[in-house]
Amino acid sequence: MKKVNIFWHRRDLRLEDNAGLFHALKSGLPVVSVFIFDTEILSKLKNKTDLRVQFIHQELLNIKQQMNQMGSDLLVFYGQPIEVWNKLLAKFEIQEVFTNKDYETYAIERDQNVKTLLAQHQISFNTYKDQCIFEYSEILKDDGKPYTVYTPYSKKWKAKLNEFYLKPYPTEHYFDSFLKMEPEQMINLESIGFKTSNFVYPNKNSTSSVIKNYEKNRDFPSIEGTSRLSLHFRFGTISVREKAKKALVTSEKWLNELIWREFYMQILYHFPYVSNSAFKPEYNKIQWDNNDNHFKAWCDGKTGYPIVDAGMRELNKTGFMHNRVRMIVASFLCKHLLIDWKWGEAYFAEKLLDFDLASNNGGWQWAAGSGVDAAPYFRIFNPQLQTEKFDKELKYIKKWVPEFGTSLYPKPIIEHTFARNRCLAVYKDALSK
Repeated sequence: MKKVNIFWHRRDLRLEDNAGLFHALKSGLPVVSVFIFDTEILSKLKNKTDLRVQFIHQELLNIKQQMNQMGSDLLVFYGQPIEVWNKLLAKFEIQEVFTNKDYETYAIERDQNVKTLLAQHQISFNTYKDQCIFEYSEILKDDGKPYTVYTPYSKKWKAKLNEFYLKPYPTEHYFDSFLKMEPEQMINLESIGFKTSNFVYPNKNSTSSVIKNYEKNRDFPSIEGTSRLSLHFRFGTISVREKAKKALVTSEKWLNELIWREFYMQILYHFPYVSNSAFKPEYNKIQWDNNDNHFKAWCDGKTGYPIVDAGMRELNKTGFMHNRVRMIVASFLCKHLLIDWKWGEAYFAEKLLDFDLASNNGGWQWAAGSGVDAAPYFRIFNPQLQTEKFDKELKYIKKWVPEFGTSLYPKPIIEHTFARNRCLAVYKDALSK
């Protein structure tokens, strides 16, 4: 049995500028690359045409083809990670395992279990920073504690940034270190319980002009003003180092979005309780109305508030929602309808192509007022004013709500002034206890 090292792909579905892969390829032994379709994660997905699973599958095929051209292969497995690693231990004589860090709670636990298993076989488990510029404890306050407010965090982030942190990992110089092997048949989606569709994903390469004009155009949902790269960041099909470098010279506003992403990642890491509780515990006392009919109307895009409905229909149809509209629909659910932000967070988790636990949680808690650096609870978005400001000609609304302005469009399920006053009273009551 030939001695090898293994590289484990997770949220880094690319060969170029990949930190963990770079270290694996330079390790001195032939490298076998693997990916695991984790049944722990997939079993929780109710929708069997989940476009995220299809996207992962598509990107794995791309990597597999690249590797086949080099005379190697990507081994793709389906199962529980520990079971798969036991198979790998039986198949190869492994010296070391290389992978990139994942900061979510489940991932940390999974990696610890794999590390323990490998240690029993005297195999080291090496992890590297790859999906962010600065990870959980690299940007801390002067007293060594994590930041819980974005602005000072972002200032320190920018002050620390230099060329060293943006340097790419030149993996392409070491591709001949992949173990030479005959290609194996790729798992198909049907065999793991999912279906294919003809969905066309956002292109990761056509964004330069969008980023350049991001500050000017980003708030208007009817135009292509945002980069649509969040899906690619989520699954690591692009390098954050490369994009941050580009943002530095083209758009500080877009760079700020990358910093928000890392801010929320470190919040989730240092305060893991936020995944099922308000960051500010007093907000757990809010008496939500949680009306099932109202929630269903919100999910279906039938609230009678056109900008809200347009956003929800865009989400349901495409797995994407414009950033400005995400804030409007989230505020509407929590503050107009008085529905627990955790309901909205779970719905987005099910529907968003770019779903990322840290950012989704951070965004929802911001909307509810319960999170870090949150909007004060008495700031309540007025959907009508938001429409006048950001979709004045109703282009976005008419695209997603074609029956708007006809008798087929539903009446508002709640009156704005009543909803606003009720919200203020309920929040004030909860926070005064």
